[in-house]
Parts: sequence; C-alpha cells; structure tokens
Amino acid sequence: MTHWVPDLEGRQGPRYRAIADALSDDIANGRLAPGTRLPTHRDLAYRLGVTVGTITRAYTEAEKRGLIGGEVGRGTFVQGQRHMPPSDPFSWTPRPEPSVVNMTVVTPEHPMSVPMMGATLAAIGASPNLGALLEYAPHAGLPAHRAAGAQWLTRQHRVATSADTVLLTTGAQNAMAVALAAVARPGDVVLTERLTNYGIKTLSAVEGYHLEGIAIDEHGVVPDSFDSACRRLAPKALYLVPTMHNPTASVMPQARRVEIAAIARRYGVMLVEDDVFGFLVHDAKPIQAIAPDVTVYVNSLSKSVSAGLRVGYVVAPPALVPRVEAVIRALQYSSPPLPPEVATRWITDGSADRIAEAQRGEAMARQQIARSILPASAVCGHASAQHLWLVLPEPWRRDDFIAEALRRGVKVTGGDVFAVGRASAPHAVRLGLCHPHSRDELARGLRTLADLLENPQTAMLSIV
Repeated sequence: MTHWVPDLEGRQGPRYRAIADALSDDIANGRLAPGTRLPTHRDLAYRLGVTVGTITRAYTEAEKRGLIGGEVGRGTFVQGQRHMPPSDPFSWTPRPEPSVVNMTVVTPEHPMSVPMMGATLAAIGASPNLGALLEYAPHAGLPAHRAAGAQWLTRQHRVATSADTVLLTTGAQNAMAVALAAVARPGDVVLTERLTNYGIKTLSAVEGYHLEGIAIDEHGVVPDSFDSACRRLAPKALYLVPTMHNPTASVMPQARRVEIAAIARRYGVMLVEDDVFGFLVHDAKPIQAIAPDVTVYVNSLSKSVSAGLRVGYVVAPPALVPRVEAVIRALQYSSPPLPPEVATRWITDGSADRIAEAQRGEAMARQQIARSILPASAVCGHASAQHLWLVLPEPWRRDDFIAEALRRGVKVTGGDVFAVGRASAPHAVRLGLCHPHSRDELARGLRTLADLLENPQTAMLSIV
C-alpha cells in the first residue's frame, strides 16, 4: 500500500472534491501509477485530519471519474484515466489487470453522449426559453417533449402512438411505478414472468402488490399459464418484457404476442409492457402496437441513449391517460424539464439515433465475443442483446459458481435474484455484457468463466 498523501494547498471547493482532484493530478503526472494500492479510508483520514466520511466521498467521486476501483477484500487501486479514441467511441482504456470485471448490471456506457452533452447544454443556456425549463412542467410533460417522445418510440420501437398518449417520467423504473399505480391497488394481484426484472420485485414489495410468477419457456410467457392465472387469481395486470427478456434475453415471437394480447382482453387484464431493450431488435413489434387498448407501454432512454438523463415514457390507452397523469402528479408532480429538453434536441437532430445505432453495433460485437469464448450449450438469449443467460452444467451449483467466479475476479448475477416468490431458481447466471469498459476487459472476464465451466471440479471445493 502506498503512503500517498494529496497536496491540497490552494485547492478550492469541498474537501472531498479537492482530494479527488489531487488524485487525478497525481495520476496524470505519473506520481501514482495504474495498479497502485491507495491508503485505507481511515488511514488517509488520519493523515489529512478529516473525517472518514470525507475520504469515502472523495474515493467515490474518483471512482465515478474512472480513476480508481475497489476490490472486495483487497483495497482500492488506481486505474488511470480513461480516454475515448475518436475512431471507436466504445474503446475505453482497459482497467488494470487486477480489477474485478463487473457483469452484474446491464448498464451500457454512452461515450458518444459525453461531448454532445456539453454542446447541448451550452445551446440550452443560450436559449431565450431557458427560464421555462426552470419552472414546473405540466404533469405529463411539455408538449414538445411529448411529441419528441412519440417520434422516438415510433421510429426506434415501432410503437403506435401520438403525443397526446405519451407521458414523461423519470426513467423506466418510475414509468413502471406510474403504470402499475394507474391500474392496480395495494393488495391486488400483479402477474409477471416466473423469472423477471428485479425492479418489478422491489417495486411490488414497496407498493404492496401481490406479485405472482407464471411459467415461461424459450419464447417468454406461456399462454396457457397466463390463461390459468387469470381464471384463478383475477389479476389486475401482467408485467412482462417480451423483447430481450430480463434476465433470459429471449424475444417473444409475433404469434405469441397476439395470443397473450387476446387472453388479456378476454379477462380484462391490463398488460404493462417494458420495452427498454426493444430498440435492439427492429423486427420485434411491441404488444402495444398489436393491442393498444389493453397495454400500458413503458420505456426509457437509459439503454439506448443515456442512463443519466433519466428520461422515461409511458404510453397509455386514451381512456387511461387522465389516470396516468393523476398518478404522475401524486408521485412527483412532473418530471424535471431539463433532461427531456436534452433528449428532445437529440431526437430531433438525429444524435439519439446515432447513439442507439452505436449501441446496437456494440451489443452485437460483444455477443460475438461471448459466443466465441463460452460453450454454445450454456449460452441462451438473442444474439443482439446487451446481456445473456448462462445455464450452468452439472455439477455446478449457482451459489458455488458465483462465489468461485468472484474469487477469480468476475462478478455475475445469480438466477435467484430474478425468481418470483418461492419459485425454484435455475442454476444459471445473467451476464451484463455491456457494463465492462472495454471489449478486452469483457473477454478477460468471459475467459475466466469459460475456464470454470470447463473445469467443474472446482465446484467441489466448497463441499466439506
């Protein structure tokens, strides 16, 4: 561990930020080399005469900048400064070899949006309409923002909509909360896939919905299981992710979508369709476009354009729009208008389309890397998804595999995280392919996992 102490003399602003700035300077001038282990929070706090909390904030700030990374049980290490070559917007400088490859989340980087953001904010700052963006917006969003959302969803997701049925939210998780609150009450039964997006599990727990999982196969929700659940449980809604299902990355065929919509209409059940990954597959028509009368559609720009904008959309049947708007008012009054203004400008000038196209290309490239390294028998999911489902062969058990992968420097998410209720979770893991900062880092993590799959005797290590 280095005895590094930052020089804070003459640095303005909060102490934690001054420490992060000093760390950045010392990395840039070569005083701290990549891979250097930094002092512990307590040790550095003592040397600087500040609180441990200040050091924690400083290290967190430095990690956000990509300067350092923490490793469980080992400490905090310098990663160096990342850069973005103009020829390849996704070609970040790899982290140093000792760092953990994190595949637990499906959060793509959006490096193309970084330079765009500065120019866009400058243009907004010079706009005579800036003042309007600092006031409360209408509950459903400003008309121009709703119109741009309708254009985006129609162009990139093939949604059947217009500005008057699009309502703005703060990201997809907020859109899910709004959609469900518009059609269900605490205690009501809400159906979802037996394995589902973790976000709906946490949302249902907080809001008091009775979440019930129904059977899925390689094509998504099984119609007979949905029909049976409707008859037995009288649910208010079915939440589902038909395109790039989370976690299995499957895509529901068109005929299955028509069948699911018909069952929902037969029993008066509202479909809450989560289509955040829909931009990755242009030939997958949303259920909303098939049955807009029984579908509340939710989406966001997080996977396609920029996660930090927190711009989400709800598309509701016309009769339900007032109810959705009332829920938005109750939960948050309205979405902050500045992020949707950025999104609207990018949608209008084509920037958002260029970023989404780059994301599609990167997703397919990373899938190709994964499928060239991992055994084909274990890989499930669509070949252009930002994640994949890895089915573990015998004798691997999910918890043993996760623990051994982490011991070797790779973090993955177990299938139990996505299981609804007491349903038995498969011995499988989800891999977020888009989160590692470079293709080389991804490949390194995948080779580690492939080695584990090819040497299952390691699974016996935890058995005594």
